[in-house]
Amino acid sequence: MYQVKGTELSVFELTLGANTFGWTSNQADSFAVMDAYCEAGGNFIDTADVYSAWGEGLKGGESEGVIGGWVSERKNRDQVVIATKVSQHPDFPGLAPENVKAACDASLKRLQTDYIDLYYAHFDDNKTPIADMAAAFDSLVKAGKVRYVAMSNFSPERMREWFQVAAESNLATPVAIQNQYNLLYRKDFEQSYQPICKEFGVAEFSYFSLASGFLTGKYRKAEDLAGKDRSDFLSEYNRPESFALVDSLVKVAAELESTPTAVSLAWLRAKGVASPIASARNPQQLKDLVASASLSLPAEAIATLDEKSQPFA
Repeated sequence: MYQVKGTELSVFELTLGANTFGWTSNQADSFAVMDAYCEAGGNFIDTADVYSAWGEGLKGGESEGVIGGWVSERKNRDQVVIATKVSQHPDFPGLAPENVKAACDASLKRLQTDYIDLYYAHFDDNKTPIADMAAAFDSLVKAGKVRYVAMSNFSPERMREWFQVAAESNLATPVAIQNQYNLLYRKDFEQSYQPICKEFGVAEFSYFSLASGFLTGKYRKAEDLAGKDRSDFLSEYNRPESFALVDSLVKVAAELESTPTAVSLAWLRAKGVASPIASARNPQQLKDLVASASLSLPAEAIATLDEKSQPFA
């Protein structure tokens, strides 16, 4: 388990992403995935109020609703750590204080809980001063609706401003940040956000940890990408350097008697990520994800993957 600094949160080293729940995973499959994840030792579920407004016939909040139904049925709220986010739901856009409060109340209702363990400002809202955001999130903590606050997809400058405002005004300080980070997307985090983690002692929970599935090893050549469900996400990786990296990843995994999925996630932890976020549509996809939590890569494997992923650093 990873102990988040300055908190009472102890989380599994693999975070279960819930973006598929209520979208590409129906309720039965979603319940089965969460059951299997917890049986494997997992306890940290990451969602957002907007999941999955982009789906046909969906309006946002579906994922939270599924999680709420599961928590209610399993009566295990005190055994799981739930993270959700605000700013992108069609009915609650932005981070104005009154909107943050209303969105939080709506999330609590869908999640069927009295509190959110980790509440993220999902995307920045440049129309709202950081001081107003920080005060709004602090008020939720003081009200007992949120235990800890966090930021996702903010510029480094705006993140630093939030930390400064929180310190100067004695407000709830963010304890985590969330950014895109994987073997094929290194530069942004390593140059701009990793220094923030070190300076302020906050945890990093990476998303797109498997590059939309590209790092599972099933895409070995350009032809493999044709007609895939997430082809729009995968198209950016359609270059020789990406396939060369996957070839090396597959080789390293074979040498360790592991899988490309588990090795990719273990590499993130070796680079300082507290608990990479990854999702599974069904329990069968979960095995390799949770295996990463107990996988410690040898120095040679890390060095090999560092070298092969250098074009993306």
